[in-house]
Amino acid sequence: MAKKRNLLKSGMVVSSATLMSRILGLVRDMVIADLLGAGMAADVFFFANRIPNFFRRLFAEGAFNQAFVPVLTEYTEKDQDEARRFIAKVAGTLGLVVLIITVAGVLGSTFVAMAFGWGWYMDAQKTAAGAERFELASLVLKITFPYLWFITVTSVFSAVLNTLGRFAVPALTPCLLNLSIITAALCLAPHMDEPVLGLAWGMFIGGIIQLALQLPFISRLGLLGLPRAAWNDPGVKKIRTLMLPALFGVSVNQINLLVNVTLASFLATGTISYLYYSDRILEFPLGMFAVAISTVIMPVLSRSRTSGDSDKFHRSMDWGVRMVLTLGIPAMAGIIVLREAIISVIFMRGNFTAADAAMSSASLLASATGLLSLMLVRVLVPGFYAVQDTKTPVRYGIYSMISNIMFNLMLIWPLGYIGLALSTALSGTVNLVFLIWGLRGQGIYRMDSSVLVFGLRLIVAALIMAGLLYLVVPDIQAFAAMEQWLRILWLAGLVGSGALVYFLASLLLGVRTRDLRVSETFD
Repeated sequence: MAKKRNLLKSGMVVSSATLMSRILGLVRDMVIADLLGAGMAADVFFFANRIPNFFRRLFAEGAFNQAFVPVLTEYTEKDQDEARRFIAKVAGTLGLVVLIITVAGVLGSTFVAMAFGWGWYMDAQKTAAGAERFELASLVLKITFPYLWFITVTSVFSAVLNTLGRFAVPALTPCLLNLSIITAALCLAPHMDEPVLGLAWGMFIGGIIQLALQLPFISRLGLLGLPRAAWNDPGVKKIRTLMLPALFGVSVNQINLLVNVTLASFLATGTISYLYYSDRILEFPLGMFAVAISTVIMPVLSRSRTSGDSDKFHRSMDWGVRMVLTLGIPAMAGIIVLREAIISVIFMRGNFTAADAAMSSASLLASATGLLSLMLVRVLVPGFYAVQDTKTPVRYGIYSMISNIMFNLMLIWPLGYIGLALSTALSGTVNLVFLIWGLRGQGIYRMDSSVLVFGLRLIVAALIMAGLLYLVVPDIQAFAAMEQWLRILWLAGLVGSGALVYFLASLLLGVRTRDLRVSETFD
């Protein structure tokens, strides 16, 4: 019997669950900022956190999802027993590969730290403080790197649940990691000689808990089998074929961020922390909106491709783009105008000073200029993978990464860490331009003129909102002089007022909720 699943409703489910995770993520970062500030220890933790998360995007949430979901869709439409065996083979094969990488990362943490923090390694040869920082980074990496294996297997099961329309549990799973790190920061880290080690153990434990959450739900669906490696299984080979070139293409943004971290290791202490805190603000709309939307449309695009329904494919892509424009344009404008207020309210307490807030706000201004581009990339890339084209995004990813390196080398000397943030924004826009051009050129997807008009109306509404906010927002010195509760009230009032102005301006400009409605019918 056919049933209807409204894409807007599914998107709201994922966005709501993701909102909880992002709020907890911000609480986590607030606790870390209070505990470590933006000094050496904070740089070390964010460095050791970034590296396994980079590999996670490669082997778990990024390329793997894009390759796994279309193939899994074919199996789930055949036979449950066959689907269960296929999932067990994928989990076993990918798990074994990542286990080898994880063990190598733990045993060779010194070489990993050297590769991604060459500036720190060079400084360690010259100063005692530099040697202490490098040794601590190597030690923390030994604890955080195993997180890669846990989150990779977790992502296999999350992809299964998403493919079957069970979006809430995968979206809520990151909450457990955030809770684990928060608990470690409050209860464990203060009692350790090196508080950063407590945070590292919180990350390790969080990975175990995340995996444990998935298992009952997979079992309830009758799809939990004993994992086993099957490198030459036809389904696994198909995923491997799709995934290997996608490893680079889907994770260009993460590669760019890692390049930034490596270059930042040559700059002053605190630079990595400033980039991290500003990046966390951008991750909120990226995770809450763009990732949620791409998660919802990916299975629909795969089913549309399998059934040959090009009209449904086009309408689903249109819906994804419209949703990103509706949410991403005001998010970008609001963050640019309210950057100092946001950083001050979220992070300025304990060891995180007003000077740290000002430095992080400057980085946020630069990186926020690319927010809409990064959000649109998350939604457009699945269009290629739904038709099992992995080569084109890889090629565009190479162009984007080359442009990021060029922008970095051009901007790091005159602008320092701000130039690194701006380079990521610019390279994301380069990637977006190529994706739009490629989708249109290959006849996969072409934006209707109505989508462009829709976007222009939203831009005008966002500019009206940003102009009014700019007139009333206090500067960083005024925020620093306020009590915390007053800063919170100010920011809440500014965000609420901005949202209201944007909504009313959009209505006056002809934007209607029916522009965002689309549903699908599937067996």
